Amino acid sequence: MTGKGERLLIAALGGVNEVGKNMYMLQHGDDILVIDCGSKFPDESLLGIDLIIPDIAYLLNNRDKVRALIVTHGHEDHIGGIPYLLKQLPMPVYASRLTLGLIEIKLKEHGLLRETSLNRIDSDSQLELGSVKVSFFNTNHSIPDCLGVVFDTPEGTVVHTGDFKFDMTPVNKQYPDIHKMAEIGRRGVRILLSESTNAERPGFTPSERIVGAHLEEAFVKAKRRVFVSTFASNVSRLQQVVDAAARTGRRLALLGRSMVNVVEVARELGYLDIPEGMLADPAEAANLPPEQVAVLCTGSQGEPMAALSRLASSNHRLIEIQAGDTVIIAANPIPGNERNVSRIVDNLYILGAEVVYGSRSELHVSGHGSQEELKLMLTLMKPDYFIPIHGEYRMLHHHRQLAEAVGVESDRIFLLGNGDVVESSGGVVRQAGRIPAGQILVDGLGIGDIGNIVLRDRRQLSADGILITVITISKEDGKILSDPDTISRGFVYVRDSEGLIREVNRLVTDTARRMLEENASQWNVMKQTLKDALGQFLYEKTKRRPMILPIIIEV
Repeated sequence: MTGKGERLLIAALGGVNEVGKNMYMLQHGDDILVIDCGSKFPDESLLGIDLIIPDIAYLLNNRDKVRALIVTHGHEDHIGGIPYLLKQLPMPVYASRLTLGLIEIKLKEHGLLRETSLNRIDSDSQLELGSVKVSFFNTNHSIPDCLGVVFDTPEGTVVHTGDFKFDMTPVNKQYPDIHKMAEIGRRGVRILLSESTNAERPGFTPSERIVGAHLEEAFVKAKRRVFVSTFASNVSRLQQVVDAAARTGRRLALLGRSMVNVVEVARELGYLDIPEGMLADPAEAANLPPEQVAVLCTGSQGEPMAALSRLASSNHRLIEIQAGDTVIIAANPIPGNERNVSRIVDNLYILGAEVVYGSRSELHVSGHGSQEELKLMLTLMKPDYFIPIHGEYRMLHHHRQLAEAVGVESDRIFLLGNGDVVESSGGVVRQAGRIPAGQILVDGLGIGDIGNIVLRDRRQLSADGILITVITISKEDGKILSDPDTISRGFVYVRDSEGLIREVNRLVTDTARRMLEENASQWNVMKQTLKDALGQFLYEKTKRRPMILPIIIEV
């Protein structure tokens, strides 16, 4: 066991002042425990980027101290970065039954399944990882098998709630263990880390159970096929779609790889009950009478390549939406996705579909606790110190106000950014410095190899295009052998701008000839001079700034 004199450090590597890529770290002495490792999707400024994951530089620099990864639940913003973490830093993984099943899918895709130590836990599990004892308690959320985590350290007890709500009538009968939470609070909680997603929303979050009746009503009203798009990991919602389809005599088709994977795992593990013979292949469903078909698909957040987006643009190879079909978007857009979702809704209306969407449809309830539930968690845990996590800054700010309202002293609440550290030593808890933290961009097979310069170039290409000019120069006498060859992509259409291209070629020839006469033998100097001259000329003529790429060939 590590001695009591050693410091306890808590830091977020992701998930603070943002929505997504949740990752937290607890360190006591020489023992580091990692909580969650999520991912998030890029916004429109990160052109070509596939995924954003947390920066793990601190963990890599202290790899001999990392003991385990503990996962609170199976949502993408908590497990999406795990394969990228384990490729660089193998460690044992501890997670609940369904969460492990979803993690296994990812590890299999990345070829890591055989070499990873996966360990199943539940609310009764107890672990001893170095100097830290770890236990768990049940919460409920919009996916089964969610756990809060209790860390008993020599510096006191630290609690990480995971994502939670207090749903007293859960569809999956997984109730929040309020008695155990109260007992943890009675024993004493030194520091509480609690999620903040709905800290701006007053009252209580409605139960998932209310969605089922509204889904069935929408299925009954539908005259043709019904398409439902929701988060693939919301297994309780998937079960309610299955139940509505069964009661209205419809076969069910699945679209989207993540939907197929989650349904397969949830069904295999007993979390999803689908009647025998209900599932239909999408090609088969396309040929069934429309009133006998329901389709469950991904894309509720407007992801460009997801099934719903392709359906809305009539670009799906197996099935298409027709006039009179009903489309239900059973999810609210995550902040930042509103524009993409609106575009899809517009396209669906253009196709003649009946579209049911938005919070007023009562076909979606949040999986996160609202203000009264956040206050209930604070009241049950009675922490000495509080760190609001998992949310944008305004959410953390409102959560701080809620904590103050239930008696937590304002100077004992820490609003952190990613990388900020809270230290507990000798009974004193304070904010103490920073560790490396930020985001790593995943582009294809490249992890972290896309930096600001590459993104700047991509933004310039997307805004004004590129102009390439090729000059051929004699190696023997240093003379230009032919007229320049100028290529435009995304800047101007060459056939419609022949006059401009002729002027460009003339300027390139004159500039290059002048430099050759001045004995400028360094090609990099000539290239920069050409770029400057062309840049100024093109801006005067077009008010655009394309990327300019001069190429010099010696023959």
